[in-house]
Amino acid sequence: MKNQEDTNMNERNYSCEIATMIGAFLKTDDWNYRFDKETGRFRFGLNTRNKLKTLDYLVGVDTDAYTVYAVSPIGADISNPEERAAMAEFICRANYGMRYGNFEMDLRDGEIRYKCFVNCDGALPSPAIVKDSIYMPAVTFSHYTPGILAILFNGASAEEAIRVKARAKIRMCSSFFIKVHLINHDRQMEE
Repeated sequence: MKNQEDTNMNERNYSCEIATMIGAFLKTDDWNYRFDKETGRFRFGLNTRNKLKTLDYLVGVDTDAYTVYAVSPIGADISNPEERAAMAEFICRANYGMRYGNFEMDLRDGEIRYKCFVNCDGALPSPAIVKDSIYMPAVTFSHYTPGILAILFNGASAEEAIRVKARAKIRMCSSFFIKVHLINHDRQMEE
């Protein structure tokens, strides 16, 4: 995770109160994480129940917000322009209508990640907000992993891949907020 956002987080002050709320959730929810007090960054991994197997997380705390990044262990092959173009189109199609985050792809190295931004201006995030911001990337990745893999390993087009996303019941998070987000997003894509 060497992107510009990552670099900029080294140069920022951060809210200790927001960091404390995130740390409290991670501790209560039994996550194994590292926190860098100098930069206000949390790092941890998540073993998933899909074919990606794991996601690497970076949570960057700012003075009035925080951003959660979940990074896929696999990405587009930058030496294959057709695959890279198909993945970029797939990400655009997946992102259309998303309200609480978005996929990103680094065109330099093919890295695929999901970003969730939480504005905390004037208020601290509740444990429920922190939970949703941590689990949303994993649930969304789980939903779209079949499409990502269809492009990377089967040469599917973006249009074909967007149709093969997971339809299985979401078990990872009990949050109604996340389930409704994905259901509404699917309805928008079908219209």
